[in-house]
Amino acid sequence: MGELQLSLFSDLRQFSRVTGAKRLILCLFFYGIGLGILAPMSSIYLSDHIGLTKGQIVAVFAISGLLNMVVTITVGAYSDRMRSKKLLAMLAAIICMVGLLFYMRADSFEEALVSMSIASAPSGLIMGQMFAMSRLHFTKYAPDLVEMCLIWLRSSLSVGFFVGLLIGANLYVIATFQGVLWGNFCGYAILLVLLLIHNEYRPDREDGTKNRQPSQVSGASGEPFSLMMLFAILLLACADAIRGLYLPLVVKETFGRAELMSYLWSIQAIFELLFMTLAGYWAMRYGTKKVLFIGGLCAIIGYIVYSATSSLPMFFLIQPIYSLFVSIKFGVAMGYVQRMFVHRSGFGASLYEVIMLMATLVGYLLPLFIKGYHSHLFFIPMFIVATSLALIGLSWMKERKRMTTAGTDFISM
Repeated sequence: MGELQLSLFSDLRQFSRVTGAKRLILCLFFYGIGLGILAPMSSIYLSDHIGLTKGQIVAVFAISGLLNMVVTITVGAYSDRMRSKKLLAMLAAIICMVGLLFYMRADSFEEALVSMSIASAPSGLIMGQMFAMSRLHFTKYAPDLVEMCLIWLRSSLSVGFFVGLLIGANLYVIATFQGVLWGNFCGYAILLVLLLIHNEYRPDREDGTKNRQPSQVSGASGEPFSLMMLFAILLLACADAIRGLYLPLVVKETFGRAELMSYLWSIQAIFELLFMTLAGYWAMRYGTKKVLFIGGLCAIIGYIVYSATSSLPMFFLIQPIYSLFVSIKFGVAMGYVQRMFVHRSGFGASLYEVIMLMATLVGYLLPLFIKGYHSHLFFIPMFIVATSLALIGLSWMKERKRMTTAGTDFISM
């Protein structure tokens, strides 16, 4: 533990000295605030304020999520050929702000669907391009610390999300849903200003690097492509998407207080900050697949508690354990997917976002087979995570067998 602390403090000092690191931290922080203000309230807003049914709520989220996925992967596929990733993120933020203005005035299913689609369709593009831009930046200025830098950026998003949850809960009490929506709008506005003043690193500005990718500039190493692992990560994300959409509704149904979900997610966000850093170091030391497996076990424990008890203290107590899973899904899994496509930072970052969006889409649809908002919904993510763990274990065993075979062949030579 002492060695880990020394390494952490040394890496943090190096990170703080990197040119532009603080501006990137602020970008993710304020973006997280905007997300945190609205995230736990969106489904409740559609249900209570606009009066949509469960099926209509699912349709709004599913269709807007599908559009988000299409936009993110389409632009991501071509973004590595574009000179500026910052401009793409800024344009997406502007479109999201316009969509929110329409969303505030929606009073029917059709208006909610159109406005939500405009407000959310480019949001995955923002995340994908910001992390692609950050990977290029740290590949240039801190090549030995790229993965941890990206994890700390993701941690800053979690901190912002935590602050946003607290702000959102109070805005809901003081100014109802309109205050929550304006808070989300302000988060995008601040992000837009910060991106405007950020000095983006662009390899094409340097002599001889016009067509070079980040790995070629820095010598960064990648991961072998694995469709099995991508599917396993998708399943983990599907399980968390089910929880993310339906836990606020289950909490409101069980305890009768919508604002409780903001406090529950606040606890989760606090522990995410700690666990995301630890998970990053654990992945570097013990391997990504082992850490992903541990995260899946933590998720199963969380789903067991959600489905087996209606005790509010237990819902709060399980949050730190579930936070470890979320930290691993967001930090370790994100870096793993991006390293599979280290030669194409824009596509790799966008692919991870598409996996998350695809998981959200599947997560919205599966619980339609269960009536109401009963806690038995959490048996579905429990089974999904168990399937994912089986795939991770199989991939892990294949990797060990391959390494053993390679070692035997080397010795025989």
